[in-house]
Amino acid sequence: MYNNRSMIKESKSRKIGNSLGVIIPKEIAESLRIEEGSAVYFTDAPDGIRLSAQNPEFAVKMKAAESLSRRYRNALRELAK
Repeated sequence: MYNNRSMIKESKSRKIGNSLGVIIPKEIAESLRIEEGSAVYFTDAPDGIRLSAQNPEFAVKMKAAESLSRRYRNALRELAK
């Protein structure tokens, strides 16, 4: 959740198998509304990499689905009968 306060937290990376892991501080996990086992998504951003709890592709797919449901609402209503 974004607000006007600047939040800067540091966490060290740790080797986990052939990958690296990072501990997410409690305050950030709460802000992202994630808990153990939650999926997180890394996407390219103009200023680096963005970490998010929501799948950015899902929003694009939902927008397309909403557009199609408006366009074909009569047909969908008939199919639902």
